[in-house]
Formats: sequence, C-alpha cells, structure tokens
Amino acid sequence: MASPQDTIVALATPAGTSAIALLRISGQDTARLARDLTGGEPPPRTAQRVDYRDRQGTLLDDILCTFFRGPASYTGEDTLEITCHGNPYLAQRILEDLIARGCRAAEPGEFTQRAFLNGRMDLSQAEAVMDLIHARGERALAAANQQLRGALGRHVTAMIERLLGALARIEAYIDFPEEDLPPEDQSLVIKELENLQADVSKLLATNHYGSVLRDGLGVVILGEPNAGKSSLLNALVGRERALVSDTPGTTRDYLEERILLGEHCLRLIDTAGLNPKPEAIEQRGIALSLERLAEADLVLLVLDRSRSPPVLSAEVLDQLQPKRTLIVLNKQDLPADAQSAAAWADFERVEVSALTGHGLDALKQALTARAQSFHVELGDELIAINARHADALARASEGLSLSQTLLKLNHPIELVSSELRGVLANLGEIAGKVDNERMLDQLFASFCIGK
Repeated sequence: MASPQDTIVALATPAGTSAIALLRISGQDTARLARDLTGGEPPPRTAQRVDYRDRQGTLLDDILCTFFRGPASYTGEDTLEITCHGNPYLAQRILEDLIARGCRAAEPGEFTQRAFLNGRMDLSQAEAVMDLIHARGERALAAANQQLRGALGRHVTAMIERLLGALARIEAYIDFPEEDLPPEDQSLVIKELENLQADVSKLLATNHYGSVLRDGLGVVILGEPNAGKSSLLNALVGRERALVSDTPGTTRDYLEERILLGEHCLRLIDTAGLNPKPEAIEQRGIALSLERLAEADLVLLVLDRSRSPPVLSAEVLDQLQPKRTLIVLNKQDLPADAQSAAAWADFERVEVSALTGHGLDALKQALTARAQSFHVELGDELIAINARHADALARASEGLSLSQTLLKLNHPIELVSSELRGVLANLGEIAGKVDNERMLDQLFASFCIGK
C-alpha cells in the first residue's frame, strides 16, 4: 500500500448498476476538496446538494456531498462521500477530475486498511468487512456482522488478559527473586493455562463452520447411473440445471450449483454415475467424482429404490460414514425393491421422488439440520473463524500445551515465560496487534476497490 498521507479516491459502487453512484475520498486534503466543491466550510455528517463543476468550470452533475471529520469516520481520517447519478461516463468524469485535483486512486482494501491502522477496528473486524460483502446466507451474514462488531476480538482480548495475568505471576519470581514473595504455586498457573487451552480449542472448533458459512456447505450428489442424481439437482435448484436422459452415463463431468436453504448456503455438486464398467470418458468422470467425494462436507447417496442396491467399490464405501452421509431413496413413485428398502439401516434415509417432488421438503429439512450441526456454541455470539485465525490459534494451543509440560516437569521458569510470550504473539495476530507489513498488505489486497 502507498503512504497513508495520500488522499485517496475510489468509485465505491459500480457505475451503471444502479440509478446512483458513490465516490469515496479519504486523507489529509479531503477537507480542502470539500470546501472547493461546496463553496464553504462543510458541516460534518450533513448531505449538501451542490453542482459539481470540474476544474475548467464545466458543470458535470447535480450531486450530494457528505463530509465526515476524522477521527469520527470510517477510516479515522477526514472523508467525503459524493453521490452522483449512476451514468458510468459521468461517474468516471468525476473520478478523473478528483484525481486531477490531487487525489490518488485507492488500492483494493485501502479504506479498510486505513481504518485498521488508525485504530477504528481490529484486524478481525477488518476481515469481517469482506465476509459481510460476500455473505451467502443469513447465518453467514449474522457471523460477519458479529465479527464486525468485535465478537471475535472481545474473545481473544479476554484470553490475552488472562494469559497476561498468568505470565505476570510467573515473571514476578524472575524479576524479583529476592523479594518476600509467597512460595510458587504452579498448580494455579497450570489450571489457568488448561482453561485457556480449552477456550482456544473451542474457537478452533468453529473453523470448519466458518468455511461452511463463507463458501457454502459442500454437498456431493453420488450414485449409480440413472439413479436420478441430476433430476434431484434440478429439483433442489428449481430449474433444469443438468440435462436428464434415460441413457446411462449422461453426466461425464461434475456440475456445481449454489442454493439458499433456510439460513445456509449449499454448494450442490452433481457427479458422474458410479458405473462399475465405465467407458474411458466415464472413467475420467468417476475419478473426478471421487475427488469431490473426498472433499465433501456432506454426501447425498442417491439410490433407485425400485432396484436392488448397487455394488459400490471399497474406495467409495470408505468415504460413506453415517455422520456425513444422507441416503436418498429416489423414485418413491415406483414400487420399492425389498432389498433396497432394507439396506443402509445405520444411515439417515429420506424417500423422495425427484419427478413428482414428493419428499423434497423432508430432504431440505435434513440438509438444514446437517448444516446446522457444524455450528459450535460460544455463548450468545455467533463466531466462525477463518483459516488465518485457525493457524494462529493452533500455534497458540501448541505453546500452551508445551508451557504446561515445562511447568509440570519443573523446567526453568524462564523457558515457560518465553513460551507464553510466543502464545501472546500468536493471539495478537488475530486482532492485528503485530507489526507485519507484508501480512497486512496481502490481506487487504484481497478486498475490492472502495472498501
């Protein structure tokens, strides 16, 4: 990122996508620009309707200007929001004129990075801005909003405070060895570290749910040819997404479609039929099916209930655990085969007809319950960490475990103190209490322009 002293500008809404467009400015020259555009001292947080004239005096548009004086602004700096008509050419002319007046085009995520650097939010809140933009369901939206309001930061800060207390108790005996201190009671410190490690583990357990919320629950639709996998996909999506034919092996590659189901987003992945005697092209499709199967959060094994159960390979059977598999007995509108009805007794089963729609509501309820099962309770707040948080927490957990071992084996207290300071640094990474410029630049570069 460039110098935070620059005054930056960005078209914060894509021009042409709505009746209005929004341009956002932040930096040290913002107040001067606001005065130039409005012809006077702009009142903070008050929308002013003015004519926008470029530097040559040409009237470009009738706009609204809203000035926010720092530090009570999104970035913590003086900021200005210009609302103009959504004509892409018009918005681009205003953007070019602002650059000619001394602004610099903002880089992706630079507004949020400035908010972080100016103490307006911690790093976990900054990441929540991106989660909020890309939320794919109500639960994802709720988690992003709670993180934006500091839920994760509060949890981590509380752990840091407790760890600092334990560290202070330990370091008192290092810094003041000759003082009249009570005898060391390591059991109290060990107990506190055990409790901290349990809390870290609870946060770590939300990692998978976080990926489910951000990317959608990965649901692989698996089965033999002509079991009705593609018909089921179409029924769940509500349109003809996959071509359906009586000819076996129609699906040679996998298809992916997202749907909203209740509060969750699901990634439905229709795969090639598990033909025991495939042609060469089918064999490649089946190989892709097995790859998707290994990555799935949930498997829908679609069976034709009017036929005897298929013989599945050991490679497939090893992946079908009851915890992540739903048996979908399709073609409920046809007479059931006795063996098919009795098979898979240890698995949750739902009878449907992809043709008539019978049983689809029951299947959707089962899918919703499976999506909800990934949620880990952490009090009243919905917290779901991301991969970066998980990495820092995993290292913190290792450090806490090693610290307890060192204490129990009566190793020098200096070693324990050093290890716990490493844990502090790990926890500090989550809220951004570390000086790592490359990490910050990489993180904010993934944002979109104008945020």
